[in-house]
Amino acid sequence: MQTDKDLFELIKETYPLNPREEFVSATSKKLRQSARKLNNKRRIKLFSYVSSSIAICAIALTCFFIYGGKDTEQEGIFSSIAMKKDPIIYIYQTHNFESFFTKSNMNDPAEALHETDNITLVGEKLSQSLIKKGIPTIHDKTNIMGILKEKGLSFNDAYTISREPLKSTLEKNKSLKMVFDIHRDSRKRNETTIEINGKDYSRTVFVVSRSSANYEENLKFAELLDEKIKGKFPGLSRGVIVKDNPTSRDTYNQDLFGNSVLLEIGGVENTLQEEYRTVDILVEVIEEILKEKEI
Repeated sequence: MQTDKDLFELIKETYPLNPREEFVSATSKKLRQSARKLNNKRRIKLFSYVSSSIAICAIALTCFFIYGGKDTEQEGIFSSIAMKKDPIIYIYQTHNFESFFTKSNMNDPAEALHETDNITLVGEKLSQSLIKKGIPTIHDKTNIMGILKEKGLSFNDAYTISREPLKSTLEKNKSLKMVFDIHRDSRKRNETTIEINGKDYSRTVFVVSRSSANYEENLKFAELLDEKIKGKFPGLSRGVIVKDNPTSRDTYNQDLFGNSVLLEIGGVENTLQEEYRTVDILVEVIEEILKEKEI
């Protein structure tokens, strides 16, 4: 595209050739018209840029005043927390080999174990779903059963092994608000399953140890979760179970932290798809509790 300078240089170079006066006049007039058109285009382009900038600023200011500078729903209610990456939820699986009949090819609940297709997948689903909601979560995948086998320890030592990573994480992350130890039950399918809107869901149950020094706080937390779930889908939660054995000091590691609960999702006869559906409901409940600052 010709510039103003190019056009006027062309005019200047034309005169020394001594053409006819009429030709010089006509050519000069035509070139000046071209120059004016070029300037007009530039003005229009500049006006377009200025207008667009003003419009964008106006839209931005309008949005600010309408929303008052608050986060929208799509941004997530925990966006500021997520940016800081301070973990709020800790998830682990003490009996990480607990699996399902559909994955273990076993018919005995005690033998329905699997090294990879197990309850850890449910913990991972919960963790990832929370993170997508903007809720920073730590999912501990320590192979507890593998460590027991390696050290020649018994199944009863599982909580001793899972205690160490939990304790270490709590010491390093004072921002944590909830701790979940995920399990699956060994009960029959008719006890661990409920149909909601034509689809099967794994039922939940919350287990709290009375032996823990945090018993009252943990019980309140479990009852809150149970109440919220039942409020959304009556029957989805089987309730809260308090383990009270005077001959046992097993706290399920709940003595390390308040708002800590052993969460059983479904049973050995449930499928992963049914487990995941329930996890989606649980995520809604956790998000609601945090949003309302109920803990």
